[in-house]
Amino acid sequence: MKRITKLAGSAVFVALATAAMPASAAKIGVTMSAFDDNFLTVLRNSMKSHAGSQKDVSVQFEDAQNDIGRQISQVQNFIAQRVDAIVVNVVDTEVTPKITKMVSAAGIPLVYVNRLPADRVLPAKVAFVGSNEVESGTLQMKEVCRQMGGKGNIVVMMGDLSNQAARMRTKDVEDVIATPACKGIKIVEKQTAKWSRTEGRDLMMNWLSAGVKFDAVVSNNDEMALGAIQALKSAKRLNGTIVAGVDATRDALTAMKSGDLKVTVFQNAAGQGRGAIDTALKLGRGEKVPSMNYIPFELVTPANLKSYEARN
Repeated sequence: MKRITKLAGSAVFVALATAAMPASAAKIGVTMSAFDDNFLTVLRNSMKSHAGSQKDVSVQFEDAQNDIGRQISQVQNFIAQRVDAIVVNVVDTEVTPKITKMVSAAGIPLVYVNRLPADRVLPAKVAFVGSNEVESGTLQMKEVCRQMGGKGNIVVMMGDLSNQAARMRTKDVEDVIATPACKGIKIVEKQTAKWSRTEGRDLMMNWLSAGVKFDAVVSNNDEMALGAIQALKSAKRLNGTIVAGVDATRDALTAMKSGDLKVTVFQNAAGQGRGAIDTALKLGRGEKVPSMNYIPFELVTPANLKSYEARN
């Protein structure tokens, strides 16, 4: 039986049952922060297939290309089209209060997916579907700490700092190494590589060229971790170095199977995609749904790798 590791007291998964067929055709506008991201591609494809499996539901996808101005224009276009609901995978979480105000004023249901909005309170007809970031970096760093025996040096690769997930995952790492079991671990470098495999590789090459000494690489996502692995392999420094990521993407699991990646954390992209569509349809029908809909993170190591190989 597959074992699922959860934090004590973590948010309970809110089951989002498949939505009933809408009474009339429903159109959902979806703006994604970027199309060229492995995890977000799984998320987008899940929304597309889940909407397509239901009668009279269509989805229009737009690529914001990591440009918040472009994304706001896309939201405005959806409002002008009078879509039945809008789903936003936001570029910059700090801008969500503006988006919320704009969409709510138009009376259109709004769902934020994957990236937690910065709004202090979500108003009626607005909801979030994603995972609790307190779990992600905590699960990751606790396992890295265990593998390091509670002592040694680490470097931290951060995602785009305009994103709440990057800030939270980094804080999780810092909180874990402040605990008695991991107090022998020290962060010797901490910089952003903006979620990118290429920037992760370049950052690691810079650290290696500067002579930074470390025992583990703790990355806010798998893409940066994979970039770090490329650089470490080129420098013949991978052996004996623990590399950890978050998301459990297919490429990451392949790297784990080959022994290159030691830790990742499964984030259910497909589940978030299905949940976003279901929540948008329910809000569009006037049904009440929780404002926060959490899908738990799960620790992935070589020991339980097989249970996750087909899930993202």
